[in-house]
Amino acid sequence: MRVEVVAVGTELLLGQIVNTNAQTISQELAEIGVDVLFHVTVGDNEQRIADVIGEAFGRSDAVIITGGLGPTHDDLTREAIATATSRPLSRRPELEAWLVERFQRMGRPMADNNLRQAELPEGADALANPRGSAPGIKLEHEGKLLFALPGVPVEMEGMLSSAVIPMLAERAGNLTLASRVLKVAGMGESDLATRIQDVIADLDDPSAPKIALLAAPGEVRIRITAKGPTREQALALTAPIEERLVQILGSALYGTDSDTLESVVAQMMVDSSLTLATAESFTGGMLSSRLVDAPGASKFLNSGYVVYDSSAKTRDLGVPAETIERHGAVSKETVLAMAEGVMTRAGTDLGLATTGEAGPRPDEDQVGTMFLGLAWKGGSTYRHFVVPGERDAVRRWGTYGALNLLRLFLLGELGEVKESS
Repeated sequence: MRVEVVAVGTELLLGQIVNTNAQTISQELAEIGVDVLFHVTVGDNEQRIADVIGEAFGRSDAVIITGGLGPTHDDLTREAIATATSRPLSRRPELEAWLVERFQRMGRPMADNNLRQAELPEGADALANPRGSAPGIKLEHEGKLLFALPGVPVEMEGMLSSAVIPMLAERAGNLTLASRVLKVAGMGESDLATRIQDVIADLDDPSAPKIALLAAPGEVRIRITAKGPTREQALALTAPIEERLVQILGSALYGTDSDTLESVVAQMMVDSSLTLATAESFTGGMLSSRLVDAPGASKFLNSGYVVYDSSAKTRDLGVPAETIERHGAVSKETVLAMAEGVMTRAGTDLGLATTGEAGPRPDEDQVGTMFLGLAWKGGSTYRHFVVPGERDAVRRWGTYGALNLLRLFLLGELGEVKESS
């Protein structure tokens, strides 16, 4: 079943409020295996709303509209539905009586314009709204379903769960959509797509599970989605695909579903009984903060140094001033000296360091350049990356890269030093 979600309200187009209704509706429909193909936002104009409804009927099996059901002059969804379907509005006595009783119960006078909410297009049914004064609308028109719900989120959510979802679930055959998410670190989205292109090609059949790649700074998520009569049966369809991806990706795959890179690394550190200290320049404490977010951090994280200025690198970590002068603060020599220095100062088994240029001026030559270093008793290594993005994205990328460097060390799979861009 194909559904289109239409949000009505000029305030949405002006950016005055965020359209959380569309997100909620899509999430709820996904749970019952219904495909949302389009999100459309339209302002408070009767003809434009009617045009959008007509277009939605042309490409979807059902349309869910939110907003425009209130009593004021700019609440035009009822009129637009009537125009789009050539079904005149008529006042329903039972809705009028419900509105009058509701206002009496609240001890408030009812303005005459509230009676607009008692009007429905010919052939439509009202959807009860115990949380507000605007009844919803259900209409079947030329084989297509239309639902109009209030724009107030709490009212919309109640009507969605009590009326819309059960009806659409029955129409869709009571399927469930389930997803399995695999998380990959240290690989770009395009490289990952190339690596798994054969798996994606084998899922060309419309009824087969689907793969989507979701990129974020420092990692890519692979979402495998399937439909089935139950969640367990849907996940059973994703299992063979997951097995293939695990074999292809190897150590690049760090976790699944709710796993975070810091939680995975933290558990590995606890299991290893090793201790760690961090030294950060451009990440400014973000790396140690992420580690502290993970349960068990107190068992391995000894201390964290933020050494933003070059003088602090020398004063607090013992990085030779001549190293910085000769090679620069953003260099492999400096990051290795930072990692070795923090390990020595803290007396830990490992030292993890970051140095880089996060901007914000895009005209600076080194923006996005970073060096990540790891030292241990008997050795050290580094990674060099040049990444795109604004200041915060670059800093987050650096924390992911450093955590992944530590993860690979704990796996015994650091391999040779690589420079990436």
